[in-house]
Amino acid sequence: MDYTFHWRPVFNKLPNLLEAGLETLKVAVIAMIFGIIIGLILNYLKQSKWFIYRWFSISWIEIARNTPALLQLFFFGFGLGAFGLHLDPLFIILLGLSFNNAGYLAETFRGGFEAIPKTQIRAARSLGMSLWQSYTRILIPQVLRIVYYPMTNQMVWSVLMSSLGMLVGFRELSGETQFLASKTYRIFEFFMVTAVIYYIIVKLILGSSKLISFYFFREELD
Repeated sequence: MDYTFHWRPVFNKLPNLLEAGLETLKVAVIAMIFGIIIGLILNYLKQSKWFIYRWFSISWIEIARNTPALLQLFFFGFGLGAFGLHLDPLFIILLGLSFNNAGYLAETFRGGFEAIPKTQIRAARSLGMSLWQSYTRILIPQVLRIVYYPMTNQMVWSVLMSSLGMLVGFRELSGETQFLASKTYRIFEFFMVTAVIYYIIVKLILGSSKLISFYFFREELD
């Protein structure tokens, strides 16, 4: 093999890669927050007695779960552009990831709600709570606890899928790596270091998840 490794250009640009890694994490967190909020709304609409609400929720979930994430991202990046709506790359990746997260999380929340006895909502209403209070104070806290670990997996998915942002011009970790590698022609070295950074980010997420679960769920371990 005649290939000669040159790591100095990579190490010189390591601050740029780390900054891009933080950008990746920021985008994934924001998209996850929107995904949780929209996912809860979609789950609520899916139970509505109004057909239009159920149709809207089911359509969103089916499209998000049964089409490639890349296709969804291209829709927001290029599909809307065909109608004259040109969005910033950051906004495109946030829309794409949030749309995808919401579809998966809606079904995750559905499983969480089904795990809670329906008598709880009736008991809350009999105590004088409104439907909103019953959901926000009784049901949703329990659901978030039940689906905590699937949500952690979705967060990891969000981080990894943010790499698609490079295809719409967003300079997150993969996009920055592609840019720097194309300038130095050190393709293998840059992407090897980037893979390590992704690995560290995911491990930090999983480690933080365990610490948070220990803090909130420690009574289950007693």
